[in-house]
Amino acid sequence: MLVHNWRTVLRHAWSVRLMVLALLFIVLEPVINFVAATWVSRDLYIQLAMSAATGLFAAAAIVARIFVQQKISGELNGKPPAEG
Repeated sequence: MLVHNWRTVLRHAWSVRLMVLALLFIVLEPVINFVAATWVSRDLYIQLAMSAATGLFAAAAIVARIFVQQKISGELNGKPPAEG
């Protein structure tokens, strides 16, 4: 079941934004590793940086998910719309 304001959540929630960044890093990682392997003799640091950035964005999204965002939740503070 979707939340009642799912369009607003997709546009404004930091957890969604951070997960999009993590997804972008996951998709770009093989491309950047291939390019780095052809230009740089040791691309281990680039692989580590890409993996670390992906992990950090995913972890930040988890943390952002538990915080109330006034722009999205308004005065509900985590309560269902009927009770808010």
